[in-house]
Amino acid sequence: MGDVRIGVDLGGTKIEAIALGADGATLARQRVPTPRDDYDATLQAIVDLIASIEREAGTRGTVGLGIPGAISPATGVVKNANSTWINGRTLAEDLAVRLDRPLRFDNDANCFALSEATDGGGAGAKVVFGVIIGTGTGGGLVIDGRPLVGANAIGGEWGHNPLPWPTLDELPGPPCYCGRTGCLETFLSGPGLSRDYAVAGGTERSASEIARMAADGDPAARAAVERHADRLARGLATVINLVDPDVVVLGGGLSNLDGLYTQVPELWTPYVFSDRVDTRLVRPVHGDSSGVRGAAWLWAPTV
Repeated sequence: MGDVRIGVDLGGTKIEAIALGADGATLARQRVPTPRDDYDATLQAIVDLIASIEREAGTRGTVGLGIPGAISPATGVVKNANSTWINGRTLAEDLAVRLDRPLRFDNDANCFALSEATDGGGAGAKVVFGVIIGTGTGGGLVIDGRPLVGANAIGGEWGHNPLPWPTLDELPGPPCYCGRTGCLETFLSGPGLSRDYAVAGGTERSASEIARMAADGDPAARAAVERHADRLARGLATVINLVDPDVVVLGGGLSNLDGLYTQVPELWTPYVFSDRVDTRLVRPVHGDSSGVRGAAWLWAPTV
C-alpha cells in the first residue's frame, strides 16, 4: 500500500476522509454528509468515500478511522457514540470485510490528540492531552507518540467526570445524557455555555453568539465566558495533577475563544499540586482537520 495513509473521521453530520503522504502532505481530501440513523448507509458512505479518495490519490492506502465513541474491548461492538445508530454494532468487523484490509480505529478525541502530537501544537512533546470543547467535551492522551486507549478504551475521557471544586451554586449540576449530573461536559460544551448564559438571566443564545457578544463588551456574555474559563481551568487542573502533560491542546468550536490561552493557565495554578506549572496550553495547528489527520496517523510507524 506504499506510504499513503488514509484517515476517516466519522462525525454526526459529515464523514471526512484524507490521504496523507509519508511527509504528512495532503494528497486528497473529501467529505460527504453522514446518513444519520442509517447504519448500512453509513457503512456504504465510508466505503465509497475511501474509494473516491484512493482514485484521487492514485493509490491504495492504509486506513484509520476516528469514531465518536469506542470499540469495546469486551464485546467488539461500538459503545459510547453520540452517533447512536452505530452503538452496539460490529463496525470494525463490517468495514474490514467491505474494505478487504486491516483497519485501525480510535476515538475521535484520541485522533485529534494524535494529530496535534505528531505535527501540530504538541509536536516534540512527550505527553500531550488533547481537549475537544464543542458540541460535547472529550479528551485524548498521547504518550511518546501513542494514544493511550486504556483497558476499557476510555483513556482521556475526562468529560464525564464531575466538575471539580464546585461552588454551591454549581451543585448538583445540570443533567447529562450519560445519566448523571454535573459532568464537565454539561458545563464546558457549547450547549453548556448556552445553558449557563440563559440560567444567569440571558436569553437563549448559541455559544458562538455569546462569544461574539463577549468580545463586543456585553457584560452578561463576558461573565458567562469568564465562568466557562474558570471551570475549564479547574477541569484541566485535575488532568495536570493526574498525568502531568507537557502540553494541552484545545480543539472544538470553543477553542476559538481567544482569552482562554492566557486566562486558563493563570486560573489553573492554585488547583495544581506544584510550586509552579510548566504545562503549556496551546491552539491546534490543524484546526478542524486534526481529527481526520489523526485517523490517518494511526498507521504511522510510532503508533
